[in-house]
Amino acid sequence: MHKTLCLALVAWLIAFAARADEGMWTYHDFPTGLVQQKYGVQITPAWLDKVRLSTVRLSNCTASFVSGEGLILTNHHCAASCLAQNSSKDQSLLENGYLARKREQELRCPTQVADVLVGMEDVTAHVAQATANLDEKAANEARKRTLTQLEQSCEEASRKSGSGPLQCESVDLYKGGQYYLYKYKRYDDVRLVFAPEDGIAAFGGDPDNFQFPRWCLDMSLLRAYDASGKPARTPMHFAIDRAGPKAGDLVFVSGHPGSTERLLTVSELLFARDVQLPQWLLRASELRGRYIQFSKASTEAARITQDNLSSLENAIKVNRKLLDALHDDALLERKRKEEATLRKGDTAHDPWSDIERVEQAERNIALPYTFLERGAGFNSQLFRYARTLARGAEERAKPNTDRLREFRDSALPRVEQQLKAGVPVYPDLEQVTLSFSLERLREWLGPDHPIVRKLLSNDSPDTLAARTIAGSKLADPKVRVQLWQGGKDALGAAHDPMIELAQAVDAEARAIRKRYEDEVEAPLQAAEEKIAKVRFAALGTSVYPDATFTLRLNFGTVQGWTENGTPVQPFTHLDKLYDRATGQAPFAVPQRWQQEKSRLDPNTPFNFATNNDIVGGNSGSPLIDTRGRIVGLMFDGNIHSISGGYWFDTEKNRAIAVHPAIMTTALEKVYGAKELVKELGVK
Repeated sequence: MHKTLCLALVAWLIAFAARADEGMWTYHDFPTGLVQQKYGVQITPAWLDKVRLSTVRLSNCTASFVSGEGLILTNHHCAASCLAQNSSKDQSLLENGYLARKREQELRCPTQVADVLVGMEDVTAHVAQATANLDEKAANEARKRTLTQLEQSCEEASRKSGSGPLQCESVDLYKGGQYYLYKYKRYDDVRLVFAPEDGIAAFGGDPDNFQFPRWCLDMSLLRAYDASGKPARTPMHFAIDRAGPKAGDLVFVSGHPGSTERLLTVSELLFARDVQLPQWLLRASELRGRYIQFSKASTEAARITQDNLSSLENAIKVNRKLLDALHDDALLERKRKEEATLRKGDTAHDPWSDIERVEQAERNIALPYTFLERGAGFNSQLFRYARTLARGAEERAKPNTDRLREFRDSALPRVEQQLKAGVPVYPDLEQVTLSFSLERLREWLGPDHPIVRKLLSNDSPDTLAARTIAGSKLADPKVRVQLWQGGKDALGAAHDPMIELAQAVDAEARAIRKRYEDEVEAPLQAAEEKIAKVRFAALGTSVYPDATFTLRLNFGTVQGWTENGTPVQPFTHLDKLYDRATGQAPFAVPQRWQQEKSRLDPNTPFNFATNNDIVGGNSGSPLIDTRGRIVGLMFDGNIHSISGGYWFDTEKNRAIAVHPAIMTTALEKVYGAKELVKELGVK
């Protein structure tokens, strides 16, 4: 590597370290020296182990153990699906909340899992050896086979060890710079213990989402159970400090940030700006309108749409702000300068130019890939069940290393759990989503596209959706399990129209997937690995990798920011909740909180801001102090944090947490959950 490149990258690293507390650090490469230098705090291996083993990954969020009997603290919105799945026509747990006063009243969350990271193994050398001297396509296939083999060997070894089976997952870090095997202890019996009303958990609703000041009790309590049906024994768990932190205090977030794209090249960012985000936003915004119109038909329609609509509104706001970030010329120019510095390195040829060519190829196949393989043309839970059953029958007949990665042996228990789950399927809502997606399939691919002609020569989107939904029996989990176990013969004998629809488009969907893997994924992976080697040669693990929904640790401080010349204070308090209430949703304070108002201390801290570096997936993460105690519960960021998917705004990017004082006050004085407070051992 040229000396000038080394000096430039060192200067870049110094500038990086001088910025705010940016970084989603892995536990195996956490910068303890940087924390010691900047804050005078020593982070020991024992501290890291305790925090890691007390942190939980849910299927959609982060959480943490908060008692020795498997009690789990996370956000209300992380438990929303469980609440919806346990609701009925006459009782909405999302709207009314839930409290199990006895263990036998704790409700099973049918599709939830709780994973604890118990081991990490560097397998970079294995992957490098398997892909050496291969062309791009062959290397891509060899990489997938090798990762599947490593996962399989890991799980087989854990079963033979006598210490209990592990869930082993491969992790790609630094865009191919590192590969790890992460080993998890999994609890697949997770039950709902407590959740407040949606009116207080999400006070302010979509208007307040990604805003601050906030007044949200976005918390819930779950419990992990072991294989014998007893509450899990979890000696590694967090204590909760009711007093919480002060402004300026050093705090840490342990969690699973879902995805960042901070290592993307400029051409990849431009593809997201010009193609991916605009197309997604067009479809999602229209679907949002369909949901809203449907929800106004009746109280029941509003209830069954609530979870889907809230999730979609959140995603629209996120993607809209990401698009805004990519139109920020100053930030893109900074990215160009960083990239220009890296491009001065010694490489056999220019991988950035390779990526530019790949992005052009991706533009050519983006639409059919999105609608056929990614499922944008078939937005239906019944269709997703049908595709899983149809593909599962095909893939399980193959050797483990030859299957699609989502059907490898290590993934099958999770697939089976979701098929067995008694999740309600609402035909009227299915009609809305499937007919809409079929309309967009016809619009975006064109009426003469072979798949469109195949499906809609004798049907309209409405009639095809109505016929397949009405004739399908896949809403019944017993039927799904029977078909899964029966394989191809059972699927053929079922004559289920939704399965027939999935099978009718599968050949074309697989073909566009293979084309994407060969023309986009393989050359992109090869080019990114070349760039990773240049970056790694200069910086190694002194910088952090992009988020991958794997466990990370971030440090920061409690602080506000300045918005348009006005300081934003870091804490909110209970009294302003009532001042801000209008009596109408989404600014209506639930009746229970109105009744207890006189008994509550108006100065109780409610929500607060920190400069910790988080993104989606960190929801439910414990905010902890230097002693390893929970001093907050992460649930959101301010509007400036959304651009954190691409880069960190040191001046304005802020994370938002629920204060432990309001959580314990709510449990004690509003909900009368004294046994839970006792189990939590709140000081």
